[in-house]
Amino acid sequence: MQDRNRGEIVAVRNVDLQVSPGELLTLLGPSGCGKTTTLRMIAGFQEPSGGSILIAGRDVTRVPANQRDIGFVFQNYALFPHLTIFGNVAYGLQVRQWPASDIRRAVDEVLELVGLAGFGERLPNELSGGQQQRVALARAIVIRPSVLLFDEPLSNLDAKLRVSMRGEIRRLQQALKITTVYVTHDQEEAMAISDRIAVMEDGRIVQLDSAEVLYRRPVSAFVAGFIGRANLLRATVLSVANGRASLDVGGELLVMPAEGVPAPGSPVRVVIRPESLAIDRSSAGPAAVVRSRTYLGDKVEYEVMFGGQILHIVRFNPAEDEAVSPGTTVSIAVAPTNIVLLPPTARFKQG
Repeated sequence: MQDRNRGEIVAVRNVDLQVSPGELLTLLGPSGCGKTTTLRMIAGFQEPSGGSILIAGRDVTRVPANQRDIGFVFQNYALFPHLTIFGNVAYGLQVRQWPASDIRRAVDEVLELVGLAGFGERLPNELSGGQQQRVALARAIVIRPSVLLFDEPLSNLDAKLRVSMRGEIRRLQQALKITTVYVTHDQEEAMAISDRIAVMEDGRIVQLDSAEVLYRRPVSAFVAGFIGRANLLRATVLSVANGRASLDVGGELLVMPAEGVPAPGSPVRVVIRPESLAIDRSSAGPAAVVRSRTYLGDKVEYEVMFGGQILHIVRFNPAEDEAVSPGTTVSIAVAPTNIVLLPPTARFKQG
């Protein structure tokens, strides 16, 4: 890609991706990471400078978008304002010159499938945002595409409606068994709907796995910090013996499984999720000083200073939480298996 002011711009680098039939795979990452460019290349809206794109074994790298057998759901719905809901959904079938009776049957079926039966004669501006997104989804799936593509389809909806719509998208995708590639920057949305998630950073896929593996076993600090909340700690290895490794964190001791831990004296980085930590009332564990306590209804969040570094602790069921005031010295507890070693450098892992 060329820019007259900055010269060559590389939006995506060496992306190697295979999506299984019927799978919902999400491209997840911050703005500018290359996820939408990747999606647009699959769709045929942008041409890659190298490599190949295959759909069902057919090389479509140089095939126009309208000949790729794809359905595309846009972020802004992209409905025709002058057409009725029926006309919007029927448009792709009319272009394909389906018989009118078949179009009527197919559109009626898909409108019922997305919960819009009886809405066919309305115009888009007579519908809510969520209903318009359902129309966009119906238009994409009515042609029964080989691949269904979503470009941040829920970003214009309010938080409650996003949760409802993501469940609908997942339900329909599983019912129709359409191979799907979904783009979002919302990690919770990605975790809720995906079979696998490809996390992208600077135009590359840095980890491709299930939501659970990404959360529990991130391969880099970037993935750990982007998927959920994470405590990233610097430590030094004290000892490795009998399947356990002892770590020094600013004078405080943590114990974790020895697998992959380098020799004593080595600096390491580890990840601990906030919900894996607890405030230990026995005073037997490593010491920390409470900096703040925040009550959030369904949970309480603590921020503590531990070995010169800040830790976030989440306690669910606040009714059972004994409030600890800021400035109090407490002990913390964490199961060794909940401490995850990060590799020295980021690496790509496909699971």
